Amino acid sequence: MPEPRSLGRLSRPAQWAALLGISLPFILLFEAVSLPAAVLLGAIGGAIVAAVNGVKVLTPRWSFVASQGLIGCLIARSMQPDILAALAADWALCLAAVVCVIVASGALGWTLARRGVLPGSTAVWGLSPGAANAMVLMAEAYDADVRLVAFMQYLRVVLVVLVAAAVSRIWGLPAGGHPVAIDWFPALPGGSFAATLAVAVGGAWLARAARLPAGSLLLPMFMAVALQNTGYLHITLPPWLMVLCYAAIGWNIGLRFDREVLMHALRALPRVLLSVLALMALCGVLAVLLTEFGGVDPLTAYLATSPGGADSVAIIAASSPVDLPFVMALQTARFVMVMLLGPWLAKWVAHHARGGAIRRG
Repeated sequence: MPEPRSLGRLSRPAQWAALLGISLPFILLFEAVSLPAAVLLGAIGGAIVAAVNGVKVLTPRWSFVASQGLIGCLIARSMQPDILAALAADWALCLAAVVCVIVASGALGWTLARRGVLPGSTAVWGLSPGAANAMVLMAEAYDADVRLVAFMQYLRVVLVVLVAAAVSRIWGLPAGGHPVAIDWFPALPGGSFAATLAVAVGGAWLARAARLPAGSLLLPMFMAVALQNTGYLHITLPPWLMVLCYAAIGWNIGLRFDREVLMHALRALPRVLLSVLALMALCGVLAVLLTEFGGVDPLTAYLATSPGGADSVAIIAASSPVDLPFVMALQTARFVMVMLLGPWLAKWVAHHARGGAIRRG
């Protein structure tokens, strides 16, 4: 067995085998403790360890672009008509809650940038409360340090899931029973699967050819939402395909780490952790306000405002007696607004934080 630092001297196939072998224990561990997006997190963790120890392979660019399109379709699948109807019915309440969370995350990002903990755009995308996968991909499109954004986003996801699960148990809600067995290779309706691939891959490449910012994620997502809710598309994404997608994205991110970046992330950890906890606390205050003044029950309000990924929140909400359409409507509205406002907010924070730092210096 070669020494870890000699992994870079192995042949390319051997380096790919080493990457897979290092990633697999991470994935199995995260699956065992029921972390959301275990494959994605495991792939990132394994790739970081591999990269720091000399592995130099890179994932093909086409796999990353195609994976962005598939993630876009995955997000679109959750935007069902009942969620859109709930959003329309409570638009004022949803808008106020979403704006408050975005302002809070922007303020915390500005604080991190002004104090020199992280660059401005990286701080904003790292704290942006949307689907973590999408925020990492958006950060990639707008030249933030995607490695540090991923570090911040998935740290927040883990903390939010742990706290949300604890709140559910404390309030006496059911534990959700046994995990549902996953059919990894279901029978696929050929037509809808082919149509989904066409929207995901075709839309991603069209956006890339047109040089649309973050278009490889956004264009397939908006196309799939429109086609799904007009009855022209049944989004079909088998689990085995999404595992490959998560692994491709995770390896793409993790393989960019080196010892210098990793040490910087660890040095920033206390302040990043404090910022994440502050964002969670502000969202908790917002949940109390929704309960007091909006007539929303406490757990629904907490899950609706929780700054975790919409996918992980949906898993908890689905096994709890809450207003699921309202929870997903607010999560969806926030996600869309973050994608629309995120580039402007990142640019604004980067500019003003840099100006403040220069004047202070």
